[in-house]
Amino acid sequence: MSQWLQWTLIVAGLVAITVLVTVIRRHWHTLQTHKRHQARARQFQQERRASMVESIRVLALAIEEDQVEYSEACLRIKGLLDHLAPELLEESPFRVFREVHERIQHMPTHRARQATDNRFIRKMDKERREVESEHADAIRRAATAIRLHRF
Repeated sequence: MSQWLQWTLIVAGLVAITVLVTVIRRHWHTLQTHKRHQARARQFQQERRASMVESIRVLALAIEEDQVEYSEACLRIKGLLDHLAPELLEESPFRVFREVHERIQHMPTHRARQATDNRFIRKMDKERREVESEHADAIRRAATAIRLHRF
């Protein structure tokens, strides 16, 4: 084998090694970036979950201390549980949050309520208060149970 061919093969080998090292470094960098993004996403999800659990506990405590309307708290807790642990909404005593939600979800809120006729609002408020009084004991029991529940 001639010396020229040997040098050509050596240079070709070095070029191949350089290209492979560059590809490996880029791939490794991409993997590290992906791992960092996954870690951030996991951290965000954990913080979001902890925030939802804390919100549920605050709402439950507000129910126990009569600081919030039961219907509003049921709507909010049901919404949070839909994301956090939807299976709880089928279990006793937490089922009441879903039941109250189903009975009052048709009622207008926020801007829709402001744009609604006052007679209709009074009728809806009366219906909402009836639902609240009908389920008051169950709501308080469920609030205590959800506040103490381990998520």
